[in-house]
Amino acid sequence: MLQGIEIKTINHLGIIAGIIDELDIVNIVNRELGIEEQEIANSGEIVKAIILNGLGFVSQPLYLFPKFFDDKATEHLLGQGILPEHLNEHKIGRVMDKLYSCGLSELFLLIALAAVKKYQINLDFSHLDSSSFSVHGQYNQALSPQSESAEQELEVESIPIKITYGYSKDNRPDLKQFILDLIVTGDGNIPIFIEAASGNQSDKKAFGKIAKNYQKQLKIETTIVGDSALYSKDNLELLKQIKWLTRVPLSIKEAKNLVSTVKNSEFKNSKISGYSWVERESNYGGITQRWLVVKSEARTKSDLASLEKKIAKESESIQQKLTKLSQKSFQSETETELNLKLIQAKLKFHVINEVQITENQDGTYQITGKILANHDVVEAYKNRAGKFIIATNRLDSKSFSCDEMLLRYKEQQHVERGFAFLKDPLFFADSVFLKSPRRISTMAMLMGLCLMVYSLGQREVRRQLSSDNTGIPNQLGKLTDRPTLRWIFQCFQGIHLLVHQGMKQVVNLTEERQLTLKFFPLSCQQYYLLSG
Repeated sequence: MLQGIEIKTINHLGIIAGIIDELDIVNIVNRELGIEEQEIANSGEIVKAIILNGLGFVSQPLYLFPKFFDDKATEHLLGQGILPEHLNEHKIGRVMDKLYSCGLSELFLLIALAAVKKYQINLDFSHLDSSSFSVHGQYNQALSPQSESAEQELEVESIPIKITYGYSKDNRPDLKQFILDLIVTGDGNIPIFIEAASGNQSDKKAFGKIAKNYQKQLKIETTIVGDSALYSKDNLELLKQIKWLTRVPLSIKEAKNLVSTVKNSEFKNSKISGYSWVERESNYGGITQRWLVVKSEARTKSDLASLEKKIAKESESIQQKLTKLSQKSFQSETETELNLKLIQAKLKFHVINEVQITENQDGTYQITGKILANHDVVEAYKNRAGKFIIATNRLDSKSFSCDEMLLRYKEQQHVERGFAFLKDPLFFADSVFLKSPRRISTMAMLMGLCLMVYSLGQREVRRQLSSDNTGIPNQLGKLTDRPTLRWIFQCFQGIHLLVHQGMKQVVNLTEERQLTLKFFPLSCQQYYLLSG
């Protein structure tokens, strides 16, 4: 290395930094948390650094401060005078505690609504769901004396979540967990609301309150879209003044009977390929609503194949049990019948007919029988295959058609993609900062900001490419107007900032990379020293 020359890494971090600037996150955070005198890195800049770190992944898991910034162009990305050593554990922890004290979901919504306004994001539909995040460690709820002092200083009044055991959507019942409640827009999958909850949260009890609170804070009319956990009598009562679209659980007798009895001839083909539907009116929970019985061709095939396997498995199992039963001797006829009933109680698709109990010469009893398919039950299951019900309190089918109901419900996968992003093993490996439920709640919100920055960046570059009727090369070298931001990040590896005697130069910024940057805001281009 030549004397006096510094070479620092930028890679794709300039794109992230530019999007953060576009969203004005630093200033919004500083307005809410304040700026302390003589601090080198303020709270907003620390939050920016955390987002840069969180989205710094490409092919390796992230490692939190300050090691991540050791080889990065820290001053260039964060501000004059900010060095990696200023991003220390004490400073990060202090800012995380201030964020918690400020109100996490309120601050997140404030940033999200600023993004909605700037980018004209459509809020007609808001998709709500939750997922569990497993954590290692004991996480006893008691705070240490030092933590208690810090909490008192910050006047934290919120009750922290409980890191505890609960139903694990990660299939890790052996680990404690917390729940993340997330609402994203139908337009661009942008997270608009995020909140950490205790690991044993019941979605059915929580979703109605979350939706009502969200609508109250949003102050914009929207339709809440959710899965079956949103649909209960209590929640429907809570959501009387809110538009909603949700799946109806088939555990409700009325719903189960409907999917079992509706005739195939009643279904109308949807404009959405592979689907058909039948519309009904319901007054479940005392709320007038539209029910749409939906039939999916792909799911019908899958359900019928699964049903045949279950029937065959039960037939094989019951045959073995009946054979063993017939070989046993019992002391009384009552005991014989009782053992048969124990087997019959577990049958779903079969019945045992032609039962004969015979008395042996030694006074004991034996039993035989024949296994038959329970045709009525099997037919009911077959008729139910591939069908589900969605419901809405938007009664005007002209302003909200049956096909749009189905389309908007299918977009519920947007929030699932958000969770897939947050659970990516490259996104969140380990952290020394997650020492308490409060810190986990704060990190969950910061993870949500990472998702917001990523989703908005991807939405905007796709929008610009579509507007210009062009594309950029994908992994196969073919032009696409819908690239993933992760792929663009990968294409920007190996870019460095060279500094010599106060002069800056970006190296390895090829023509192809410069062309890609033209589809990002000017704030992103400036980190690569482009004039725009």
